[in-house]
Amino acid sequence: MLPVVSLSVGIILFEGGLSLSIRDLREVGGVVRNLVTVGVLVTWVLTAAAVHWIVGFEWVLAILFGAILVVTGPTVIIPLLRHVRPSGQVRTIVKWEGILNDPIGALLAVLVYEAILAGGFTGQGQAGEAASLFFSSVLIGCVVGVVFAGLMLLLLKFYLLPDFLQNAFSLTMVVSAFTVSNELRTESGLLATTVMGIALANQRISAVKHIVEFKENLRVLIISSLFIILAAKLDLEDLLDLSVPGFFFLLVLIFVIRPAAVWVSCLGSNVKRPERIFLAWMAPRGIVAAAVSSIFAARLVDAGYEDAGKFIPLAFFVIIGTVAVYGLSAFTVAKRLNLAEPEPQGVLFVGAQPWARRIALALKEAGFAVALVDSNRAHISAARLEGLKAHYGEILSEHVLDEIDLYGVGKLLAVTPNEEANSLAALHFSEIFGRKEVYQLAPDPGDLGPRRSLSVHHLNGRLAFSNLLGHGGLEERFRDGAELKSTKLSDKFDYAAFQARYGHVLPLFRISKAGDLSVVAGDAITEPRPGETLLALVDPVSSTESEHTDETPSEQGA
Repeated sequence: MLPVVSLSVGIILFEGGLSLSIRDLREVGGVVRNLVTVGVLVTWVLTAAAVHWIVGFEWVLAILFGAILVVTGPTVIIPLLRHVRPSGQVRTIVKWEGILNDPIGALLAVLVYEAILAGGFTGQGQAGEAASLFFSSVLIGCVVGVVFAGLMLLLLKFYLLPDFLQNAFSLTMVVSAFTVSNELRTESGLLATTVMGIALANQRISAVKHIVEFKENLRVLIISSLFIILAAKLDLEDLLDLSVPGFFFLLVLIFVIRPAAVWVSCLGSNVKRPERIFLAWMAPRGIVAAAVSSIFAARLVDAGYEDAGKFIPLAFFVIIGTVAVYGLSAFTVAKRLNLAEPEPQGVLFVGAQPWARRIALALKEAGFAVALVDSNRAHISAARLEGLKAHYGEILSEHVLDEIDLYGVGKLLAVTPNEEANSLAALHFSEIFGRKEVYQLAPDPGDLGPRRSLSVHHLNGRLAFSNLLGHGGLEERFRDGAELKSTKLSDKFDYAAFQARYGHVLPLFRISKAGDLSVVAGDAITEPRPGETLLALVDPVSSTESEHTDETPSEQGA
């Protein structure tokens, strides 16, 4: 079990390293450095003292358990960040700290464990030897991680691996890096896999997107399996015996130790007070704490330290407690501190032709964020004159993506006349917005002839508005004078009445009672309901009809 658990943690940290971008450290690098050095030291010392005085561990075991709990659980933090969406630099700080703290905590635990087996912590020579072991482990882990990342990139760059073997081979390289590093220095493999992931994520030699997707899926399977395996070793009676001291230890960990570590780490930085408070309220423990505590508990019990058997129940008590406290309260705390971004409801348009700008203006007037990208300068100039945020360039260009302000934007709508460009844009942004919120226009009838039914659906976005009406059809309707109508439906004037009044209706967007925006997809199976606001394209309304608006007092033309 122990090799499987240790190797699984290494794979989890490799996947975490793949999500880290060095560019994010330009403004917060100093704070991250302090959190993984000074902050780790403060957490270690205070946690060891709290475990000794509250739980009753002898000092050597308290120091070891304190080293284990310096980790802050990226497997829990990253999903929390996706849910809370904190603004400013908090997101970057928390993500980097969570991923880098895990191998550091494991290395500290190894040094303490070796010191325990050697007979204690007395003597200046032993302290110097421990420091030497720590820094040599860091050096070996970094070098091995970079070397294996370089080997993998060489194979990818010169196409020495067939595509169908790349995922399996990348997993083999991660396992090899972990094993080689551990052979050179015990437990340095976790740092090696983390560094390997960071190196692959920040290079520009070869694309590794497919590897990232594979590792994300693998991580979910590994975490799910590890929690079951480790929890199976947990004795419920041991967990209940620790309930009272464990509860008080948890309070100290949350309300004293974490705030102290953050306060010391942020001294002299430009991190604002609300951001510091949120950082102090974001330190959940996850699978790494459970795995490392299980590994050393088994070894120490065999070495004669019976109290080490309490490591597993106390670790799970901390994991359950911190995940529950931070998970249930993080969004509320971020909202009170004005750090929580609102649910992104806006739309990024790929294409800024006249009719697309009319739709974007209607959404802007309804209170939603909109942005447009187009490679036609005339379209971009016209959009800016109309007060819309518009960016010139190809949507797949890296610099254009860096320039686009996606605050409040959570959907993509590709509306160019080029179906291939729309598909590429949808595929590119599916990892940013998710496949559910990525849309493109249907191909115009006749564009693909008899091959139209062979379209590869998983390489396209969802079809917006209609499965049958593409760019040409929409452009023709606008050219013929079709109008945009924003109407709040009611029981007296429902969607059937709306259709009866305007005839040829094409629903574009729906706004729920709560103010959530949704694109009407071509595969939509439900009709707009009373209470929703419908933005639809209708045929030109005669002057006689436009005078009779008593039925729909909330109706507006866009």
